[in-house]
Amino acid sequence: MLTLDDFRDTGALLSGHFRLSSGRHSDTYLQCARLLQWPARAEAAGRDLADRLREFSPQVVVSPALGGLIIGHETARALGTRFLFVERPEGVFVLRRGFGLEPGERAVVVEDVFTTGKSTREAAAAVEGAGGSVVAVGSVVDRGLPPESFSVPARSLLSLSVPSWPEAECPLCREGVPIDSPGSRFVRQAG
Repeated sequence: MLTLDDFRDTGALLSGHFRLSSGRHSDTYLQCARLLQWPARAEAAGRDLADRLREFSPQVVVSPALGGLIIGHETARALGTRFLFVERPEGVFVLRRGFGLEPGERAVVVEDVFTTGKSTREAAAAVEGAGGSVVAVGSVVDRGLPPESFSVPARSLLSLSVPSWPEAECPLCREGVPIDSPGSRFVRQAG
């Protein structure tokens, strides 16, 4: 079972001043990629998340790129389903690369971290827009979202109450602490 020690052991639990993918600021960042870089840990996390999502009888796992790719793939492997991902080529999640869904195909959306739930809801909307039916959502970490954040059941491997603030209310900004933006939405494009 995944614990906070797994994040500490892999250097995935970071302290400082961070801009999260949601745009909010926090003094704590959970860099799931550092945890999931270890195939055995990724496989175990995917298997554990699959066990929590199996009751919804998913036929496909869909994840938002980039953060959800590894855990989504490993969850699909453990469930014995296909794995697809959505991307934002124009700022809105869509299925690309020849991916498609059958009408009403039962999907779970799997993400690395729930912060505000926005990416997960947007990915679910893309699935629904492509004809699928989202039956549940899952994540490695839930940063303390209320249960009503999604219109379907949500399951996570680890739930933490980690503070985050809108930029205008961030105490670290007021103190002048330099900010880091490690989330995939803020990766600088080469070229």
